[in-house]
Parts: sequence; C-alpha cells; structure tokens
Amino acid sequence: MSYMSLNIILFGETGVGKSSVINLIAGRPIADVSPDVEGCTMKSKEYRFDVEPMRVNIWDTVGLEEPEMGINGYIPAIEKAYTLIQRLREAGGVDLLLFCIRGNRVTMTTQSNYRLFYEVLCGQKVPIALVITHLEREADMEEWWIRNKKSIEKYGIKCAAHACVTGLPDNRGPNGKYEQSQRAMYNLLRQHNGSGRYTMPEGDWLARLIKGLKLFTGDKGGIPKGKKLENALIKRCGLDPAAALRVMEAMKQSEHSTPVQSVAAFD
Repeated sequence: MSYMSLNIILFGETGVGKSSVINLIAGRPIADVSPDVEGCTMKSKEYRFDVEPMRVNIWDTVGLEEPEMGINGYIPAIEKAYTLIQRLREAGGVDLLLFCIRGNRVTMTTQSNYRLFYEVLCGQKVPIALVITHLEREADMEEWWIRNKKSIEKYGIKCAAHACVTGLPDNRGPNGKYEQSQRAMYNLLRQHNGSGRYTMPEGDWLARLIKGLKLFTGDKGGIPKGKKLENALIKRCGLDPAAALRVMEAMKQSEHSTPVQSVAAFD
C-alpha cells in the first residue's frame, strides 16, 4: 500500500496536552503524557507512525514558556532550533503546524508562540491548525469553538482547521469524547495532502528563527550579539565560520515587528 507522508510540527506551552494529542493520532500510547519540566524552548522529539493512508512524522516541539528567556535559555534554544531545522530539511520540509492550546484563554505567550512558529519559522507558508485540549467537561466539545472562534481571530490567531479534543482515556466508548476527539484529529489531518511542503535554505531558516526568538524574548539577560552570537553558532551549533557569518548577515537583512501583548479570555 502506498502511503502519503505528512511532516508535522506540534507545538504549544508545557501542560497543554501535546503528548495526549500524539497518542490520540497514533491510536496507542507512544508519548509520555507527563510534562517535561526540563523542557528547553525549541527542544523537539520526533515520532513516526502510520495512520492509514498516512505516514505521520511529528516533531513535538517545546514553544516559548516565558516572555523573556535570558542568556541561559536563549543559546540552548538556538542550538535546539538548529537541530530541528536540520531534521526538517532532511525530511523534505514541513506540511502542517499543529498548535495546541488549552480551552481557557490566549495570553501574550500563546500569541508569541503562534507568531514564532507560523510567521517567523514558516513565513506564513504552512497551514496551521488549532487543537484545543482539555475539553472533557464540555457537553459538546465543538460548542467551544462556536463560542470562541471570533475571540481567537480578534487576537490575531488564524487557522486553516481546528479540532476540539480531550486526551483523557476514561472518556472511551463507541460515542465517547475520546473517540470523538480521535475522529476530529483524523478528519483534520486528511484535509492536508502534503502537496505544499515548505522548506528554505538552512542558514536563512536559522537566521529568521534567531531573530524571532530575540523579538519574542526581549534583550534582557545578556542575549549574545555580534561576535558572541557568532561564536555560539560555531561552538554550540557546529556551524563552520563561513556559515555562521552567512547567518549573521541574513539576520541583519531581516525586519523587526512587535508582538501583540493582549490577553483574550474564553467562555
């Protein structure tokens, strides 16, 4: 049987239920549902499995956790980002972004994660779908979307598709919410055929993401610049000096924008 391959970046803050979403899609427990308290921004773990007729490759990626990371988080984030970009290029690019959020509110960090992955990393060229989690208390999970769609759009978060889900297995049953959640995820994935896979030169990709991290985390904490950043690229990411200089030059040519800092409460 010929399988269509989908390369997916799954992202969101710690505790939103990304691991449960992976298990929903896989149909079995392959991801640890315990939160990774040692998570580093842009750290990712890859999962590969088949869901007929798709071969699914998911990079579960830690997004921004705070508005400002400081020096101790910034350089490791660059290192992890470079590893992710290398793996994405080796896989041929990105087909879909899955953005996990809890069904309560949009914060500044939520909005910054959306912009970092959708606008900065993927240049708005990859479809993004929202996965709203922890909706087991909703009588009808889809009603959450009906109530809150306009509120999400008001704060600049747009999506090509969505799924309202719960990852709690104790909601199982022929018509249970767990099975409804699983069908919602399958229906979402089947809307994407992998024909619009996005990639770009490795150095440009990294330069764009470094600028984005700096934009969304601020300049506090001694974020490296100039020679210090160049040395970090060489020593921590393993770039040769010429490649590091190309990244630095690409960063100089990129433009700044200002992240939205509002908060939206959900019903």
